[in-house]
Amino acid sequence: MRTVVAKFGGTSLADADQFRKVRDIVRADPARRFIVASAPGKRSPEDVKVTDLLLACYDKAAAGADYSAELDAVGARFRSIARALSLDFPLDDELQALRAHLDGEPRRDYVVSRGEYLNSRLLAAWLGFTFVDPEWCVCFDDAGHLDNAMTRRTLGAALRPLQNAVIAGFYGADMAGQVHTMTRGGSDVTGSLAAAAIHADLYENWTDVSGLLAADPHIVSTPRTVKYVSYRELRTLSYMGASVLHTDAVLPVSDLDIPINIRNTDRPADAGTTIVRKLPRGETKYPIVGVAGRKGMSVIQVEKVMVSDESGFTAVMLDMLKNRKLPFEQCLTGIDTVTLVIRSDLLAPCKEELFAEIREKLAPDYLGLTENLSMIAVIGERDTESSDANVRVLHALAREGVPINTANQGAGKLNLLVGVPEDRYEDAIRVIYAAIDDSMQNEGA
Repeated sequence: MRTVVAKFGGTSLADADQFRKVRDIVRADPARRFIVASAPGKRSPEDVKVTDLLLACYDKAAAGADYSAELDAVGARFRSIARALSLDFPLDDELQALRAHLDGEPRRDYVVSRGEYLNSRLLAAWLGFTFVDPEWCVCFDDAGHLDNAMTRRTLGAALRPLQNAVIAGFYGADMAGQVHTMTRGGSDVTGSLAAAAIHADLYENWTDVSGLLAADPHIVSTPRTVKYVSYRELRTLSYMGASVLHTDAVLPVSDLDIPINIRNTDRPADAGTTIVRKLPRGETKYPIVGVAGRKGMSVIQVEKVMVSDESGFTAVMLDMLKNRKLPFEQCLTGIDTVTLVIRSDLLAPCKEELFAEIREKLAPDYLGLTENLSMIAVIGERDTESSDANVRVLHALAREGVPINTANQGAGKLNLLVGVPEDRYEDAIRVIYAAIDDSMQNEGA
């Protein structure tokens, strides 16, 4: 029997009307046997997510302040769903238990996880499915790190005997029973882990967009929806700011070649975007699938004559970053130069100290810093030997007068990273997308 794991995000489960849409989607395909649920999201742009209300409850309780207004707002959100759907659910008992926890020695992760916990219990009751609490089968170590291998075993053991189930996303627990949460968007990861644990045929991720767009719609008017994208392409786009799927949600399913299908709860007939290792036979692979970027970058440039002949020069620089736990986005080397791209907010606290150490240990001929940059990734896995798409992008930027501070192309495959001034970021995105769009139309012609 075909099996699908379907994760529904916060906007998909924001209120009773959305719950009704979700039930219609689940009933439309009996293969959708295992459902992962997020906490209720915003019902309107002015609304507040339940997770943010719970975080405010914790912050006030930890400070000894009155959190009643926030907790009442949480209760009102869940009560409105239960009442509209005529669900018999012991919400008052659950809220009382949460209040007792807040009045004691509250733990942030436990409090914040209650949004997923309560919403999943409501959804399980609405669908008539078994509720599975990840506290018993999504495993963290004592340091609060997710144990993927153990989770795959325990989650598989919990789900395989069940015909249908709803699993709360975003959290799990360690061996002592302490609840730990993932980073924001972690329900995506729970869905991926569940799909891997039962070797599902497909992992559906239902959200408020009809798949992955080739560019930010706030910058580019009506960008194309990408029909197919590879696991590696998606990870890069997600890392660079395309927020349709949590970056860590790719690895568990990619190991088993389980496709991910990003779908729109409000437009269930749309095919969305499918993430695969290899395209189905007969599908066109475009040289570029999308463009995404991140602002707030700084570039450190170190120049020294004969640096390319000096053994260990770059290693010493990278050790300086490692000792400060300072990650870098790119490390570019050339004749007599080493260039590092680093997030400005991470560099700022240790910038002067780092520069002093570089001068002391490496005695560079030149040490420069360029700030207020943005990094833009142009993503595609088609062989660069058979495509001039990267050349088109660079020519387009030059033609429109957008300065290029750095450029780096991955070896063998098209994965171009360019650095441009922050004040030209949106211009650069539009220019690059236009080049992408032209190349896609030319390939499809």
